[in-house]
Amino acid sequence: MLRRLYYRLKPYLPWHLRMSVRRVVAQTQRRLHARIWPINPTAGEPPAGWPGWPHGKKFALVLTHDIEGAGGLAKARQLVQMEQELGFRSSFNFIPEGDYQVPPAFRAELVQAGFEVGVHDLRHDGKLYWNPAGFADNARRINGYLRDWQAVGFRAGFMLRDRDCLNDLAITYDATTFDTDPFEPQPEGSHTIFPYWIALPQGGGYVELPYTLAQDSTIFLVLQEKDNSVWKTKLDWIARQGGMALLNVHPDYLGFAPQQEQGHEYAAQHYREFLQYVARHYAGQYWLALPREMADWYREHGRGRPQSDTTGPAPVPDTAGTRPLIGKRAAVVLFSYYAADPRPRRETEALGQAGMEVDVICLRQDGEPRHEILNGINVHRIPMKRRRAGKFTYVFQYGSFLLSAFLLLSWWRLRRRYQLVHVHNMPDFLVFSALLPKLCGARVILDLHDPMPELLVTIFGLKEQSAGVRTIKLLEKWSMRFADLVITVNRACEKIFLGRSCPPEKIQVLMNVPDERIFKFRSCDDYPPRDPAAPFVIMYHGSIVERNGLDVAVAALKILRQTVPAAQLWIFGGVTPFLTSVLAAAQADGLADSVRHLGSKTQAEIVQAIYACDVGVIPNRNNAFTEINTPTRIFEYLSLGKPVIAPSSAGITDYFTPEDIIYFELGSARDLAVQLQKVYDQPAWAREITRRGQAVYRHQCWSRVRHHFINRVVDLLKTK
Repeated sequence: MLRRLYYRLKPYLPWHLRMSVRRVVAQTQRRLHARIWPINPTAGEPPAGWPGWPHGKKFALVLTHDIEGAGGLAKARQLVQMEQELGFRSSFNFIPEGDYQVPPAFRAELVQAGFEVGVHDLRHDGKLYWNPAGFADNARRINGYLRDWQAVGFRAGFMLRDRDCLNDLAITYDATTFDTDPFEPQPEGSHTIFPYWIALPQGGGYVELPYTLAQDSTIFLVLQEKDNSVWKTKLDWIARQGGMALLNVHPDYLGFAPQQEQGHEYAAQHYREFLQYVARHYAGQYWLALPREMADWYREHGRGRPQSDTTGPAPVPDTAGTRPLIGKRAAVVLFSYYAADPRPRRETEALGQAGMEVDVICLRQDGEPRHEILNGINVHRIPMKRRRAGKFTYVFQYGSFLLSAFLLLSWWRLRRRYQLVHVHNMPDFLVFSALLPKLCGARVILDLHDPMPELLVTIFGLKEQSAGVRTIKLLEKWSMRFADLVITVNRACEKIFLGRSCPPEKIQVLMNVPDERIFKFRSCDDYPPRDPAAPFVIMYHGSIVERNGLDVAVAALKILRQTVPAAQLWIFGGVTPFLTSVLAAAQADGLADSVRHLGSKTQAEIVQAIYACDVGVIPNRNNAFTEINTPTRIFEYLSLGKPVIAPSSAGITDYFTPEDIIYFELGSARDLAVQLQKVYDQPAWAREITRRGQAVYRHQCWSRVRHHFINRVVDLLKTK
């Protein structure tokens, strides 16, 4: 309503009055939004499946010009000459029914010179979308100009947007948005410095090209900057991110006379110097593209393609490059270290890549900053460390973190509006930290990585009917009831939660699988035959706690060494008291030279270690937790084409038959040794089973899980 009132009054308000008000407001906006303007760190993440720019260029450069009046039209030729002198070309967008007429000969002249012509709004009066039901007539007229001008691109006046109306336009691309610009009437940005795809309900779609360098009018007329350093700083950042630098310069505001800096104009020398800076500092590193060239390339190459290799991950719907959650905000809460916790990090980054602005609340390790931005995600760390100790220590830690997260979320809710809060267990009751956002309309997801009663029974040896376990189950029930959506990791856990009164329509399984951007698929047939003179390397990686059975693997190695003296066990993971006891026992058994602890590694380092091993093991002990667990490590080995030996427990047999994976009896070191011997003696058999296991992995890969996750979030927010 306020926007409509403004555009009704705008023709009657003096320009200097309007600009004075805008300048006062803009200074406040600039302070408030310093974190996201001119650079929004969340916008730098490439979309999934990003192929890189043509010819290996570092970044792309797109130059556009909106001509708003007769004065701008009169200066257009001077601008063309400037760009031609410096070796650049651009697109000129004209208003079809504005207060000036564009000579057809001039449009033809621009195209002949290698420039582009686009349609800028219809009348440029701020009223384009006032009557969405009657927009069909506006669309018919705009489409007529597009056809007559042989144009394929559109940009609305004042960057006003109504996606439903734009669906009626016959365009290849739209340029009516930005990555970040709090000074616009509709300040919700796209949060990306890359092109992206807008799918139409009736099929097909168009490319959205956000401007990623601040408009000249904002910098020089509103903020009254005295140089072009804002452009240069942002350009340097875009170049580092490998994004698209798209600039919109208005000829109307260019002052070609010397020292022209007053009134409606700024010195054209600022734009000239910027182009010279680009040419001088980035010669040969950027792809200079017209908007229509960018859109054509993106339609053909940039959106990603389903995998055609039948040995790779299974195809997913072609949604790469789309950002269905643009303009939404989310908070993520987890009682762990975000940077080192793969599942929360994968899911959080997926929200960011889908367009959301995301704040994370997590624990803080030594040496980590209180706040930082990781891959576009705002990470806020509470100065607490997770300590493995007795029951009361856990209760104190969980309670302290719950209170801290609750206060933070409640305070932030006073300053920003969250549409989603995503809470990861443990503990389950951490979901109640989202109380105030939920009361204010946010949707809440509870991500149950593990059933808390089963895990605590395993850790502390509690009795199933003890008061503590009954209390934990009650808290789990309340937590699931509070959440709008419950996510869990496999079918076995889903059965447990359904049996504890979680409604079937409220729960969804999203498997804990590796990100194929890191664990890039490699067929088991790609490896050469094992060198008989080399050690036979067995690999274990992950948490080194008793329930995961590292001691079972060491006992199996002791048996195997009787027939395979070259067998070695490589262990990757942090130092724990359990590891210390296992290594001491291995040394006492004479295995010190064949059991190697190689420490904690990044995921990229784990990939290299898997390449070097002969077989991976999941040597779980038999307990309530491992019976239902589906270890991510299974998929990590299979994604890289290595055989894996896993226990025949419900969490694994739900997904793999004995023909798809090498099973051993849960907790049995002797049976594990038997299977290791078979892998050593029968490499062709192990390869065939691995090949079938890879086929299972193809249908559980992260790109598919991510697609289902984002779709479920979109559906959840639609129900608000």
